[in-house]
Amino acid sequence: MSERTMRRLVMLFLLVISVSSVIGQVSYSIPEEMTKGSVVGKIAQDLGLDVKRLRSGKARLHTGGNAEYIELNKERGVLLVKERIDREALCGQASSCALQFQLILENPIEFYSVAIEIADINDHAPIFQKETMTIDISESAIIGAKFALERAYDSDIGMNGLQSYSLDPTSNFILKLHGQVDGSKMVELVLQKPLDREKQEHISLLLTAFDGGEPRKSGTAQIQITVVDVNDNAPVFSQPIYKASLVENSKKGTVLTAVRASDKDQGSNSLITFSISSSTVGITDRFEIDENTGEVRLIGEVDYEKAKHYEINIEAKDQGGLSGSSKLGVDIIDINDNKPLIDLMSTSRSIPEDSPPQTVIAVMSVHDPDSEDNGAASCVIGENNPFAIKSTSNGFYSLVTESDLNREIASDYNITVTCSDQGVPSLSSNVTLNLQVSDVNDNAPVFERNSYEAYILENNIPGVSVFTIKATDADWNQNARVSYLLVDSSVNGVPVSSYVSVSADSGVIHAVRSFDYEQIKDFQFLVKAQDGGSPPLSSNVTVKLMIQDQNDNPPQILYPVQTGGSLVAEMVPRSADVGYLVTKVVAVDVDSGQNAWLSYKLQKATDRALFEVGLQNGEIRTIRQVTDKDAMKQRLTVVVEDNGQPSRSATVNVNVAVADSFPEVLSEFTDFTHDKEYNDNLTFYLVLALAVVSFLFITCLVVIISVKIYRWRQSRILYHPSLPVIPYYPPRYSDTLGSGTLQHVYNYEVCRTTDSRKSDCKFGRAASQNVMMMDPSSTGTMQRIQSEKNILDEPDSPLEVS
Repeated sequence: MSERTMRRLVMLFLLVISVSSVIGQVSYSIPEEMTKGSVVGKIAQDLGLDVKRLRSGKARLHTGGNAEYIELNKERGVLLVKERIDREALCGQASSCALQFQLILENPIEFYSVAIEIADINDHAPIFQKETMTIDISESAIIGAKFALERAYDSDIGMNGLQSYSLDPTSNFILKLHGQVDGSKMVELVLQKPLDREKQEHISLLLTAFDGGEPRKSGTAQIQITVVDVNDNAPVFSQPIYKASLVENSKKGTVLTAVRASDKDQGSNSLITFSISSSTVGITDRFEIDENTGEVRLIGEVDYEKAKHYEINIEAKDQGGLSGSSKLGVDIIDINDNKPLIDLMSTSRSIPEDSPPQTVIAVMSVHDPDSEDNGAASCVIGENNPFAIKSTSNGFYSLVTESDLNREIASDYNITVTCSDQGVPSLSSNVTLNLQVSDVNDNAPVFERNSYEAYILENNIPGVSVFTIKATDADWNQNARVSYLLVDSSVNGVPVSSYVSVSADSGVIHAVRSFDYEQIKDFQFLVKAQDGGSPPLSSNVTVKLMIQDQNDNPPQILYPVQTGGSLVAEMVPRSADVGYLVTKVVAVDVDSGQNAWLSYKLQKATDRALFEVGLQNGEIRTIRQVTDKDAMKQRLTVVVEDNGQPSRSATVNVNVAVADSFPEVLSEFTDFTHDKEYNDNLTFYLVLALAVVSFLFITCLVVIISVKIYRWRQSRILYHPSLPVIPYYPPRYSDTLGSGTLQHVYNYEVCRTTDSRKSDCKFGRAASQNVMMMDPSSTGTMQRIQSEKNILDEPDSPLEVS
């Protein structure tokens, strides 16, 4: 694992320890190098959780992208060692080393901070970078002369780290240790007995470094000393400690500073060369010194996030073998070269639209490895969305709903979370979450209109499609599936379902029966639109169905009226002038609109030059002066047509008598009625004869009865004759007018009494019109009364046959 990663883990641990956890926190301490599968701690018990909660909540460990050394056993509720942990590889020389991660639970979302401190064990012995150190010492070196030695390096820390040195033999030299600011110890070789090159030119010493662990470990290095001639002045640096600063990510070749040293000797003994004697790992990979000028240059990469400070031990050596030492402290200046790191710890992909505000959607952690403002990150989300981001603790954020959601307005959201630091210039990073809003049934179907009007022609075929209504539902899927129902109601006391039906799926309205405009012109009913949600929502709409008229009814003649056994005739005096109103044909049509617009035409007439019919009002008038040559009996056929497409018509026969008195009129019309009576009697006797042949007994009985009836009828005829009557028919009465001819002249005797049952007839005159009604069995004579006063009290009252 790289040094940068180790330092980041240490910083993350310290950060989490200094901040109150979101829900709970637990800490453990284990030694490094534990075997795989070893129990770290009973996490469920320590957090007060049930083991079942670990399984139901899909418990998992979130390590933030670092190597996973610890695993969770959800069945036992314990933490186990997943991979062998080397504290030195993980944290280097840091005084404290810990693994920090989170335990994540779902449904609901919960997370707990877990810190595991890795304790150091004495698994490394002190080592020297050089197995053999060579030192040249002048024989004139005075007692107490000091010679710097290369320090040993121990990866362990504390008591397991480097503690002491020993020298063997100690006949000429002893060791002296000097404490440093960083807690390390500088070792020097001190001359305690004068050297004599002539006696001993080479001296071999064994330098041993010891740590304080149990058991204690050590490392050795050979010191080869060569005794040279007199060089009694060692180089001296201008400063005991040099300081320099360097911006991280500086280019290679950047000069940090230049050190200076002097030697009071002359000649070759005063020539000084510089070298880096630091034993710290990585120093010589990053820095170098010009052996002649003393300039210190950068040859590697420096990263503030990996190391904030370096100490470089520099040695100045003259040609006589004497040396002096100094130290260069290099402070690394941080620049804003790291974007905030966003780690989504837990997130939801879908949320119901009826979720209350402050519902947690996602939990994330944010970390910026830079320092001070460069590492101070804050997060925001885009505007115009119903979400908010909240800081739950240092470096942890929750994304929550801020207001009510509506799937019909927005069914999904792409939420972009942007985290920026406060460096200059500021760096930022973002992550986008896609959130689907699931539908709930919160919208009722809505019709396209507030009400509907539909039209259908009468006489329609049952089952025909009339109209289609449409309702839409803003919800989705099953909640938006609309079905149509007919609301129970009645029309004129009859259930509306017997008139119309509605298709549940399509909303098509069908006519159940055939409609008749003359019976019903329109009616209203309610249709319900209901969605498929649970519970379902619905809305109603009013539909008004209007029946359209067809020309399916012919005109009906109201006047003149014609009965089955009587003949009605209009009388026109021969003195009538041009434009004399003979009568008026009155007709109606039960249809409506133009289907009821009527026109009157004269189809046939005995004398077309004598009469005309008003096209719009049906009035029959004379178009010339009546003469004596005109036939007494005039027969007119009037056609009444409506304005429908196609048009329908009705005909009526109008009998007109051109005469000045009733007797001459009756002589013309009696033959016609007499012939009709004769035909009726003949039919009667034919039927009677057939009955006699079939049933003899019945025939005899019928004959006897017939004779009696015949005699009785003869007596009644003599006593109660039917005489012609002149009635007045208002336009609102209707009947069918008969037709016939009068070929014989009869004399009638008219009697009037106040008792209609005992008088022979009653008649009267209505305005300027004279109407005659003749019964076929009537006999006798009748004189026309020219009085203007009607026998009835009212002049317009109709005359009745008694």
